[in-house]
Amino acid sequence: MSKNTLGLLILFLVVFSCKSPESAPEIQRGVVAQNAMVVAAHPIASKIGIEVMKNGGNAFDAMAATELALAVVYPRAGNIGGGGFMVYRLASGETGSLDYREKAPNAAHRDMYLDENGEVIPDKSSVGIFSVGVPGTVAGIAAAHKKFGKLPWAEVVQPAIEVARNGYPLTENASKNLNRFQEAFAQHNDFRLPFTADSIWQTGDTIYQANLAETLERIRDQGKAGFYEGKTAELIVAEMQKHNGLISLEDLKNYEAQWRKTIDFEYRGYQITSMAPPSSGGICLAQLMKMTEPFDLKKMGHHTPETVQVMIEAERRAYADRAQYLGDPDFVSIPTDSLLAPAYLTRRMQDFNYNRAGKSTDIQSGTFALTNESTETTHYSIVDAEGNAVSITTTLNSYFGSKVMVAGAGFFLNNEMDDFSAKPGVPNQFGLVGYEANSIAPGKRMLSSMTPTLVSKDGKLFMVVGTPGGSTIITSVYQTLLNVIDFQMGMQEAVNTPRFHHQWLPDIVRFEPEAFSAGLISTLKSKGYLIEEGNAPVIGQVNAILVLPNGTLEGGADPRGDNTAMGY
Repeated sequence: MSKNTLGLLILFLVVFSCKSPESAPEIQRGVVAQNAMVVAAHPIASKIGIEVMKNGGNAFDAMAATELALAVVYPRAGNIGGGGFMVYRLASGETGSLDYREKAPNAAHRDMYLDENGEVIPDKSSVGIFSVGVPGTVAGIAAAHKKFGKLPWAEVVQPAIEVARNGYPLTENASKNLNRFQEAFAQHNDFRLPFTADSIWQTGDTIYQANLAETLERIRDQGKAGFYEGKTAELIVAEMQKHNGLISLEDLKNYEAQWRKTIDFEYRGYQITSMAPPSSGGICLAQLMKMTEPFDLKKMGHHTPETVQVMIEAERRAYADRAQYLGDPDFVSIPTDSLLAPAYLTRRMQDFNYNRAGKSTDIQSGTFALTNESTETTHYSIVDAEGNAVSITTTLNSYFGSKVMVAGAGFFLNNEMDDFSAKPGVPNQFGLVGYEANSIAPGKRMLSSMTPTLVSKDGKLFMVVGTPGGSTIITSVYQTLLNVIDFQMGMQEAVNTPRFHHQWLPDIVRFEPEAFSAGLISTLKSKGYLIEEGNAPVIGQVNAILVLPNGTLEGGADPRGDNTAMGY
């Protein structure tokens, strides 16, 4: 049985084994470990992260090792040519976050994706060299390791080098994805990639990446400078110049990751810590949870029409606010306090009606007095034996990013410039609409949906959670949290459970295919909801860790991909 078939079977079983709120079904458990856990998108990356911790490293050492391993074995999203966000919690209870999101090059400008008539040029912001933002990943993991790591830098980088040089076998999912993108690789690169196939890739075929190994060796020996200066930087700029791209040596040398305050809020007695802008994840998640909190979801029942309707309407309102108000806090003033004010969120749901669907044309962003106050991503969660925890979401944006590989360096560049609002009110590749707050400017970070999140209870770590999925990231994290907190699911069961998504515009509710009852879908349609079900892909790939009452760790690895939980 293939991994995809197994994943769909698990989803089917979860749906049809749901019981009423009054019953007490046996909790489904994933991988359970006593000391430490890594849940990542590829078994090799999870294993490398665990081995680093077994050898005396902590969660931040494992973060660097896992991230670089994903850059090798999961090239569709794992990266050194992209960026991401980390939310952390130390064993002491201290929390914080690191923003290593990509930036617009200094040569970027507001109208760079518009034609002479002021209209958006199709694909210019999403494919090819012109879609690339200044990468942040290496700066991010280097900053995290410098501040919190225990092992020598070279020791955490070395495992990825060995995998790149010695090769690794393709999973079924990986071989299918590489075969799908052969034409795109040829279109955007004038040399043979290590992922170019003579016929088609098969499961078990071995991939070798000598150029990437050399790039990782420079990072091992020179740290951050091994990427942003010297030979690697020169290779990136040479690729830019070859195709009239914008990134310069100065852009690379000046890139810095930013430590930022987190978004912190409570939900039913749980303390939730998530990512602040330029990620929209934390603010939107807080809005969703707080708009939901007045409703007794447990009594209403899991995936009943009433519960699903409450969640859809909360999602509709949060995404409307996202479009209007959120962007890079270094460039725009974000009214965080107003967006999260209890009175404001109560007012947002006052027009909710169980008898009919809301309309996105009637529900715009909220109003208040202003104060001076993304599909191919991957997420991994780590908890170490000391009690440190990290939640990291990292991305190239689309599958294989811009599809452009840096010649001689062996890694793909992102296409994150598409996450800006190329023109206010015009949707990006994920259908997300943005306005002035997320317009393009030199050195500005583009808005993201990444939502790395930590949950605590009574001063103790409770959960580490996050997911890829473009615009569906926020709603996937939201639903996973509700599955555990409101419906008392175990971590694996919460991750397996089918998901749905609404993002204000377009005014459509996406449901994972063949995963929800016909009665639920029929009831929602009768109330006026527009449903996309048959052609909708799976939503998110949540990788999460739950701390059980006895202190052991349960890993929830999403069966929708090659995600793997490993612990010791």
